[in-house]
Amino acid sequence: MPDTPDTPAAGKRRPALQRGLYFEEFDLSALYQHRPGRTVTEADNVFFTTMTMNTQALHLDAAWSAAQPFGERLVNSMFTLSTMVGSSVAQLTQGTIVANLGFSAVTFPHPLHHGDTLYSETIVTDKRLSTSRSGQGIVTLEHTGRNQHGVVVGTAVRAVLVWCLGAAQ
Repeated sequence: MPDTPDTPAAGKRRPALQRGLYFEEFDLSALYQHRPGRTVTEADNVFFTTMTMNTQALHLDAAWSAAQPFGERLVNSMFTLSTMVGSSVAQLTQGTIVANLGFSAVTFPHPLHHGDTLYSETIVTDKRLSTSRSGQGIVTLEHTGRNQHGVVVGTAVRAVLVWCLGAAQ
């Protein structure tokens, strides 16, 4: 495409950095939907479970799990939590987070199965400027994970410390 007054010459373009949101940009009225979803495979579950040294037969032993109430192995709930939070990073906290402050109210109301697709979304339930760290604010996020049928498979409330606009280093 030839250069015109509206198209800068090669090498003259302004970089557009992918990042999360600064404190002021978090919107308490928004529903942040994180896409694409993540289809969870048996390999994902076995790898995550063994990598984290979780020897729970419910995640690893198909024969034993077949005789349990769900009749099959279940996806490790820590994988569910990690994927719910991880899927939010690019949209919410990539490069703007100072620290993850903690989790509360983590629930897994329905199991995630091999072959299920996990879709995550986040709402902001609170935000306030930090009283001890100038140029930073605390944002409370409520993450929800749903399977491909819309069934809630996990929830978590998370507090994060993020930079304010113009204060990031």
